[in-house]
Amino acid sequence: MLALLRPGPFRRYIIGSAISDTGTWMQVMAQGWVMSALTNKALLLGMVNFAAGIPTLALTMIGGSAADRYDKRKILIWTQIVQTLLAIILGTLVATGRIHVWHVVLLAGCLGICIAFEMPAISALVPELVKRDQIAAAIAMDRSVFHGSRLVGPSLAGLFVGWFGAASAFFTNAASFFGLVIALVTLPPRPPGTAEEEEQRRSGFKEGLRYVRHDRTILSMIALIALTTIFIFPFLSVMLPLYVRNILQLGPDRMGLLMAISGIGSVTGSLGLLSVARDHRFRFMTVAVVVVALALFCMSRTNSFLLTAVAMGTLAIALSLNFGLAGTIVQERAPAPLRGRISAVFGLSFFGLMPIAGLLTTGLSDLIGMRTALMISSILFGILAVIVMNIAGRTVCAAPSTPISEVEVEAEAQPAPIA
Repeated sequence: MLALLRPGPFRRYIIGSAISDTGTWMQVMAQGWVMSALTNKALLLGMVNFAAGIPTLALTMIGGSAADRYDKRKILIWTQIVQTLLAIILGTLVATGRIHVWHVVLLAGCLGICIAFEMPAISALVPELVKRDQIAAAIAMDRSVFHGSRLVGPSLAGLFVGWFGAASAFFTNAASFFGLVIALVTLPPRPPGTAEEEEQRRSGFKEGLRYVRHDRTILSMIALIALTTIFIFPFLSVMLPLYVRNILQLGPDRMGLLMAISGIGSVTGSLGLLSVARDHRFRFMTVAVVVVALALFCMSRTNSFLLTAVAMGTLAIALSLNFGLAGTIVQERAPAPLRGRISAVFGLSFFGLMPIAGLLTTGLSDLIGMRTALMISSILFGILAVIVMNIAGRTVCAAPSTPISEVEVEAEAQPAPIA
């Protein structure tokens, strides 16, 4: 990890990513709070994720093919610019008091198009900035920064919303994208591969699907993340504002604090990836699955802010550990020419399923009550996720059988101009 922090492309990327991610989490918190003030229906909160997820589901494989075929830096720069404009529009609507639910839904759909191209490109970019033996550490650090921003971003957003109004969080997010854009401009281009690799990069997205279908380990990791997306994340990313407002009966400052505690847990879990030896991956991931189920069950039973905070922090540690290990396993096994498309398939297990899961879970919550929905989800997740881990077995501990093209990155590599 210390080697990765020395001057070089990866350090520039990770600094820009930290700035951008902090702004993004500020907007996530502020948008949830704005929506909870506009409607008391969990289903409408789910509609926002549904609107963002449909274009993501439809376009992610195209985005993965583009990430393998074209310059990832250009793709990412353009997606940051578009997201900047979307944040400015949303902030303006909130500041002028003209914001309505349909505005948030429409802009979420536009954001979903960006995510479809951003997600596979950025997932495939990180391994290209480091050497082969640094991939696991680079992914762990990238995840740590992403989740670390969950500590800073929501806390700042809670203060900004309380002091200056919700619009300030959206405008701050718009400014934060330039941190990543500046970093991307300085990154070196991907070195050309062999003739066979370049031919493989030009193949269609079906090539990525074919590879995933024949790799049981990658399929198992996709199934694990899919179960997490269906049963866990709708409560954390969609329904938390209503949980805080209606069940705990608290304000935005406490919601920001809960998200910050969750961020601390996520950072802890991400950093913990570095201490998990390959031979112990199966054991750690299975225990983490059980911990997630128990923590969510606890949230379904308590009215205490303190117990909720402990449950969310514990849940975040386990979730981050499993997400990070699953992503590391997939990236280690993915051939470089197919990494964008394989990242797209892996990402669909989260971004693609999130809109559907958000609608189903929020609709169920409105029908039977949030506490009952939380309890049912925790039990189903625990049972099914343990089954998936048993199917994967010790293969999650095996060294990747597919050779990964090693990319040597010079510490002071000069960036190529981005036309």
